[in-house]
This record gives sequence, C-alpha cells and structure tokens, in this order.
Amino acid sequence: MKVGKSVYKEIALFAENLGAKVEYDAPMKKYTTFKCGGNASLLITPDSVDALGQIIAFCHSKSIKPLIIGNGSNLLVSDNGIDGVVIKIGSQMSKVELLDETTIYCEAGAALKSVCMFAYENSLSGLEFAYGIPGNVGGAVYMNAGAYGGEMKDVLYSVNHIDDKGNTGELSRDSLDLGYRHSAYTKNGYTITSAVLKLTKSDKKNIKAAMDDKLQRRKDKQPLEYPSAGSTFKRPEGYFAGALIQDSGLKGYTVGGAQVSEKHAGFVINKGGATATDVITLIGDVQRIVKEKFGVTLETEVKIIGE
Repeated sequence: MKVGKSVYKEIALFAENLGAKVEYDAPMKKYTTFKCGGNASLLITPDSVDALGQIIAFCHSKSIKPLIIGNGSNLLVSDNGIDGVVIKIGSQMSKVELLDETTIYCEAGAALKSVCMFAYENSLSGLEFAYGIPGNVGGAVYMNAGAYGGEMKDVLYSVNHIDDKGNTGELSRDSLDLGYRHSAYTKNGYTITSAVLKLTKSDKKNIKAAMDDKLQRRKDKQPLEYPSAGSTFKRPEGYFAGALIQDSGLKGYTVGGAQVSEKHAGFVINKGGATATDVITLIGDVQRIVKEKFGVTLETEVKIIGE
C-alpha cells in the first residue's frame, strides 16, 4: 500500500515537535556501511527514549511500521529505496555508565567500540571480542553479535525496549532467547532502547592486549578498507561460508562494482560505485554456485530491505 505524502508530513511534523531530526528522501547509502542503495521517504532521528516511543506509536496509528536502524552496518537497501519511515537510533541516544563495579548500562545508539573502551577504562573484561565490530549496541543485541569465540549472549544481563504502542518493557537474560545471530527481538519486532551488561574485573593491560589482538586480526583478515556489511553470509552448520565460497573459485568474483573480497571470501564488498542490484546479483550467484558445488544453502547475514 502506497502511503500518501500528507501522512509522511503529518509524521514528520509530529516528530519535529518532539525535538527529533527529520529528513525527506534520505539517501540510505549515507546511513549504511555498504554505501549504496536508494532513498527512504522519511528518516527520523529521535533524541530520547520518550520521543522514540511516541513516534513509533504515532507511526503505527497511521498503519505504518517504521524500520528501525542503528549504524546501518548489517543492512543493504535496494536501489529503489524504502517507501516508508526509517527511524535511526544514533549518537543522540548513546549514554554509557556504570551501575556498579561490574555492571554497565548502555543506550542502544552507543557504538560498540566506545562501550568496549569504557569497559577497558573501568578494568572490566568480557567485551574484548566486540572491539572493532562496526555496529551499535541495539543492533548487536538484536542479532546477538559475536566474533572470535565471544558473543553478546556472554555479557547481556537485561534489555529494555519499546513495543508498537510506545510502551516500555524489559527482558531479562533468561527471556532473551539468544542464539546464533538471533534473539527474542528478531521475532517480537520490539525496538531495543538500552542494555545492561555484566562483566568481570580484570587487569587493564590484559584487557588492552586482548582488544588489540582482536583488532589486529580483523585488519589482517578482513577487507576493512572497503564498504561492506561485514560477513555477508551466516555460518552454515558444519561449514564456514568463506571457505565454501573460496573453494568454489569465487574469490575476486565481480558483478559491476560489487566483489567477493580477495582478502576474505566471506565478505562481499563495494569495490567502487556498486549499486545494491550489483550486490544482490552477486549474492545470488554465490548462493547458486555454492549450492551446485557443495549442496549447501548459504543464508545471508546481511538484511536486504526496500522496494
């Protein structure tokens, strides 16, 4: 169902009156790490949980389900863009503070890197695996982000959220249903607003050494110099996606400006001027060829959205 411009104007005015930033025809390549894709009809950036809740509820009252994004590090928006409302949770909602000696409270818009540094500065260990993951807390909780043997599941204590009616709520660790790239929020559709992390006291030197090691391993093995959405595919049970793609002879495989990274075959990168269609076509080719050669179905970890 197409939404009339008057409805977008109504939502925009409502959001602006709450102090939120509003942008019409927002270029999503500016708000995603893949640096490609079309425009969103309306992009709203709230500056508080209260405003966020009211805006979400108002959108639903107009029969519009907004798309919630953070750093855009796991998204690919189609070239036709998004005929809808995008709500960005960013630096305006990024508070990080200590609740007690080993407990950190962080808002959804806080960058993982800054939370890792905050933990280090307070001699707290457990988040070293996340250092260098290019996302925000909200997205990391949503997909139970992980790397190098660690995942958010290891440190999450509780999560606060907003439902479709703008009501606030909380899920404790036992209710989060955390699995591989999965949480309760991938099903319930609620918007994560903050998280509480339980860490352990440790020596700052050891924490820094572990963080530096993880970051160096990323730099050595991942194509960080190019726009991408990180690992493009989920890990198939019993296999590694990158190894399957490499063994299929697809390292360096190119469609337009999109390429299977020559540095790490598990990454699809924007080599320069890639369209979302280039990336989507390349992903489809990789899935087809790997299926033909090994009988394994590769599922995308990156979320493909838009018209």
